[in-house]
Amino acid sequence: MKILLLEDDFTLSKEISAFFTLKEFECFPYYDGSLLLKKYFPYEYDLIILDINVPGANGIEVCKGIREIDKKTPIIMLTAFSEIEDKLASFDNGADDYLVKPFHFEELYARITSLLRRKEIPQQIENKIVINDLEILETEMKVFRLGKEIKLTPKEFKLILILAHAKGKILSKQFIAEKLWDYHIETNQNTIEVYINFLRKKIDKDHETKLIRTKIGYGYYLSDHE
Repeated sequence: MKILLLEDDFTLSKEISAFFTLKEFECFPYYDGSLLLKKYFPYEYDLIILDINVPGANGIEVCKGIREIDKKTPIIMLTAFSEIEDKLASFDNGADDYLVKPFHFEELYARITSLLRRKEIPQQIENKIVINDLEILETEMKVFRLGKEIKLTPKEFKLILILAHAKGKILSKQFIAEKLWDYHIETNQNTIEVYINFLRKKIDKDHETKLIRTKIGYGYYLSDHE
């Protein structure tokens, strides 16, 4: 297994590399985000670890750049900050997970193995999901309403899929969070609500029929009727 690591703290980078070498991973360190982007080749690595605060392009910019050419390789972000804005920016630009410094290497290893297991599990993908005038193309990762494409971030697309696959069933915030990040993580209680609001602005704002619905005290569901 090959891990790409962007970390400008030389000591920490060396310690992470040594730890994963013991776990029989190959670790390829970079210290500058701009240099990494120049040399990155799609799907060359099994997993990517990006520190946010690095020289050159920061980790979020690197994540965005990678996602423009590589939609599938799992990405986990590292940062010394735990602000919700950093989390949202990371996920909006295609990150799969987020870990705040300082952290235990074993926790990082657990997050990585979880992401790698998910990557290896074959999934049955429907070609198209249609709800009223909304069309979701899973394989192409595209969403249309009244034939007009709606640009979603990777996390927004995953959220609309979670709601669509529930086939009108009401989903709690906790359930959505666990599906959206593959397991329970410590996060602000309003995070799911923030993402639902992002999605509503793109899916429902300009349409008379609202599809993303709330049952107060229970959760959210996708339907063209109450």
